[in-house]
Amino acid sequence: MAPTDLKQYSLAEVSQHNKPDDLWMVIHEKVYDVTKFLHEHPGGEEVLIEYAGKEATAEFDDVGHSTDAKEQMKQFLVGELIEADRKKKTSAGLTINQRTALIAGSAVAIGAGLAMIFKASSKK
Repeated sequence: MAPTDLKQYSLAEVSQHNKPDDLWMVIHEKVYDVTKFLHEHPGGEEVLIEYAGKEATAEFDDVGHSTDAKEQMKQFLVGELIEADRKKKTSAGLTINQRTALIAGSAVAIGAGLAMIFKASSKK
């Protein structure tokens, strides 16, 4: 299936496929029907059931799946997320919320450092 031929699904549509006999999930903005793979999954079927009908990219990446596993996924590909449900990425690969949190955390750290410097210099 060429990328332009992929059917578009919303997260709401994917969420309806949340049972062991009808199990879809989203990984890297692609929609997979892993129903037939449930009993073959090396990590056990429980993990697939836990993320049935959900976005599972972070969990998939955290496990460190092999190249073979990533290649095998292609047979379960049924579509991709609609544009409105895709996480917006910055050029650094961060979502907008992650970038905002990073900036806010940096500002707090700089402020705390400056406060410590000011407090130390005022004691002299």
